[in-house]
Amino acid sequence: MHVDRSLAWVTVRTPLPTGDLRVAVTDRGVVAAGYTAEGVAGLPAGPEVPSDDRRAAAVVNRITEYFAGRRRELDLPIDWRSTSGIQSAVLRTLQQTVGYGETITYGVLAERSGVFEEDPGEPGYAARTVGTIMSTNPISLLVPCHRVVAADGLGGFGSVGLDVKRWLLTLEGVLPPTLDWTGPG
Repeated sequence: MHVDRSLAWVTVRTPLPTGDLRVAVTDRGVVAAGYTAEGVAGLPAGPEVPSDDRRAAAVVNRITEYFAGRRRELDLPIDWRSTSGIQSAVLRTLQQTVGYGETITYGVLAERSGVFEEDPGEPGYAARTVGTIMSTNPISLLVPCHRVVAADGLGGFGSVGLDVKRWLLTLEGVLPPTLDWTGPG
């Protein structure tokens, strides 16, 4: 993946159990977002965008409003260069067709993307592949992999953990809040 020199990082404070969200931006848009302090694997560490930068301001404001329950769509441009092939097709399908407060199963997303031909000798292959794509989604939150669930429950959430997936689905009204809910109210 070629990343241009305009790559810079924005740190957004969040109420998530993992803490801050690290977002990589280019002149084209958000190229990556990660729930860990290190950002996203495969992208070089870059400078922090100055807080008065228009890109930083848009990213921080819109994501902060989302976590406060005041925004349902982030409406930030996405720079898709960190994705390719089947991964890109599946992630674009997710981003374009599954909105705030909705969920979709791995299998239905695989079918909706149109990139898999289910081999009768390997039932579940497409759904498992979509699960792998979700766990390696380089543009988390903007491409809402937390909205993709298993046919029989929540499914996984990569190395971040189910606490974050539950938190996001509770924020969006998919799951009821628990007694220890720390989100907006």
